Amino acid sequence: MEVTGRIIVDIPMVEGVSKAGNPWKKKEWVLETINTPYPRKVKFHLFGDRADNVHIEVGKVYTVTFEIDSREFNGRWYTDIAGLSAYEVPEGNVAPAPQQAFQQPQPFQQPQQPFQQATPGAMPGAMPDFTNSGDESDLPF
Repeated sequence: MEVTGRIIVDIPMVEGVSKAGNPWKKKEWVLETINTPYPRKVKFHLFGDRADNVHIEVGKVYTVTFEIDSREFNGRWYTDIAGLSAYEVPEGNVAPAPQQAFQQPQPFQQPQQPFQQATPGAMPGAMPDFTNSGDESDLPF
């Protein structure tokens, strides 16, 4: 998956050692989408050597390719957005965000024809009035 947006937060790198004794490092950023009517904030991370090889700056626009992974721990679910790659988008190639379709409310207008009270037999779905027919038959048609 891909997302394009402006980096708004640079979170410091975190390093540690796994239970197996292997060193690890993780670098995180927060990106705000730009080509959507409602901007969203997405926190993603690069793990291991990718964290060293990518230089991302706050305020610049990047397209990030990522994977989403969810896992369960003690009955709760956690979701990670792991970046696979991130590349800067030149400012001239950034499309403006689409404008929301917003229409001004129209003022109330009086109907052209005055309201007329409908008779019960003329209402849609009402039973027709067969009692006033001048026909001798008792058939409704």
